[in-house]
Amino acid sequence: MSNTPPASVQTQASADPDGAHATAPPQHPLESKKIAAASLLGLMPFIRPYALQVGLAGLFLILAAATTLMFPWALKQLIDQGLSAHAGAENLAWQFFQLFWVSCALAFFSSARFYAVSWLGERITTDLRQAVYAHVLRQSPAFFEITQTGEVLSRLSSDTTLVQTVVGSSLSIGLRNLVMGVGALIMLVWTNPWLMLQVIAVLTLVVIPSVVLGRRVRKLSRASQDRMADASAIAQEVLNAIPVVQSYTAEARESQRYTEASTQSFKTAVRRVRARSLLVGFIITATSGALLWGLYKGALAVMEGTTTAGVLGQTLVYVLLLASAFGVLGEVYGDLLRAAGAAERLIELLNTRSAVTEVQSPAILKHWRAGAHLELKAVSFYYPSRPEKAALQNVSFNVPSGHNAALVGPSGAGKTSVFSLLLRFYDPQSGEIVLDGVPIKSMRLQDLRERIGLVPQDPVIFSTSAYENILYGRPNASKAEVMAAAKAAFADEFIEQWPDGYGTFLGERGVRISGGQRQRIAIARAILKNPPLLLLDEATSALDANSERMVQAALERAMEDRTTLVIAHRLATVKKASPLLVLENGELIESGEHDALVAQNGLYAKLAKLQFQELQTLSEPEPS
Repeated sequence: MSNTPPASVQTQASADPDGAHATAPPQHPLESKKIAAASLLGLMPFIRPYALQVGLAGLFLILAAATTLMFPWALKQLIDQGLSAHAGAENLAWQFFQLFWVSCALAFFSSARFYAVSWLGERITTDLRQAVYAHVLRQSPAFFEITQTGEVLSRLSSDTTLVQTVVGSSLSIGLRNLVMGVGALIMLVWTNPWLMLQVIAVLTLVVIPSVVLGRRVRKLSRASQDRMADASAIAQEVLNAIPVVQSYTAEARESQRYTEASTQSFKTAVRRVRARSLLVGFIITATSGALLWGLYKGALAVMEGTTTAGVLGQTLVYVLLLASAFGVLGEVYGDLLRAAGAAERLIELLNTRSAVTEVQSPAILKHWRAGAHLELKAVSFYYPSRPEKAALQNVSFNVPSGHNAALVGPSGAGKTSVFSLLLRFYDPQSGEIVLDGVPIKSMRLQDLRERIGLVPQDPVIFSTSAYENILYGRPNASKAEVMAAAKAAFADEFIEQWPDGYGTFLGERGVRISGGQRQRIAIARAILKNPPLLLLDEATSALDANSERMVQAALERAMEDRTTLVIAHRLATVKKASPLLVLENGELIESGEHDALVAQNGLYAKLAKLQFQELQTLSEPEPS
């Protein structure tokens, strides 16, 4: 049979759990080939639901800026009227009273703006973080096989924090200063049109180099976030493997690796800071020079008697407001560029699509069968990272409802690939998988996976209590059902010996309990789920002989009235399975019961002879 892959092999890469690693590095699903021009616009779906709050924040922002612009006018009135030779004490007091009320209005509008904008920042960032997390959870395992967990966590934490800073603070400050700057500029043009038109012409020349420097800052901001994610990914990986790291005395090596990644992040950050500093310095210098030149011309006009001291004072304050607004805008622009890089990374994550998709009109499953009828029809599957070699090739078999079948064969034969396809972690390139007469591609993923229970070889234990870990199998189960499942898996005998019993905290990844205990809790979780189809991947591999016998008996009880598919390397545990499905190099080469397969003298007979001879040798007493 030809090993040429079909043209429909997906391009998204992943590792093959049944075989060797890919020879060519896969393309990362989060790689960005081109930086979008308006990354922050990608946040609009998260901002749109809060249009009312945005409107209120904008109103308070405009009122606060307008109130600030009233100060120069009030100052002009004070100088020209309150301090004139014929002005009395009452008039002076009235002028200062006007300034006080302007201050009170500014305080109220500014505090209201701060609250509204801060609330928006917190709310939008929370929604964004939740959306990204929920989206990542729906990605197929192929995504996680080539995406470092630390990178995803970096985007969930540091990137969303940057977005929060901009949405909840910097953007508001920038808009307020923009309104103030435009308002001050309008007032300056109104009081001295010809002079300020010359200033505006000079200021337009500032925009071009600012845009060039801004693009540089933005690219460096994106690169800086990527380098931070690299360092976080290394830390995440090493901290999850502390026992192995310490057993190989690799602490110094791992520290050096993290140091190198952190140093790269620091160097990129310094380049970003340098470019941003140049941007801010250039904007402040250029605008201040242009505005001071205009102010100098105004001072000459006062000396010549063509304007009043009050107008000059008003012009002075407007110039200061305009200069400070441009200075703040320069800093805010840098913040916006940095947040744009963060938003870009988050939107990329949200735009990532799982290779496994659901049909628009899924099949309606009308009943829940006690056992599932499973059928594979000419299934061929190629891992995207290994398109030159089939993981499964034209595999067909039928497991009737309630039967206990076993997948056996050497490593890399395709056993785990069968499980991955049954759970739709991947889709085959050809052939069909049918469950209870319904092709699984036409089912909702939730409906499919609710009907399947999985006990992996390496059990997953969550950082919570024993009770919560078992309850994970069926969250609406009663306490009595949880305890019954633990008893069926022979997990109750050690759980009840713990001081806190079922409330005992098991530690991160179950580090506080033994491998056998972790496996029995995982089995209890699957028993509690009570699915029609049960998948067991060497579910008793970590148990001692006595525990294995007990759990095997419990599993046999759990297998009653349900279909079970077992991956087994130790053939003694699956001798009674019917059928025994023998895989080699992705092909189903033998099928049948133990005695019939032994009589065929094929691969199964060779594996059985080798293993049973080893067991007999180990059981023989040593010579005295």
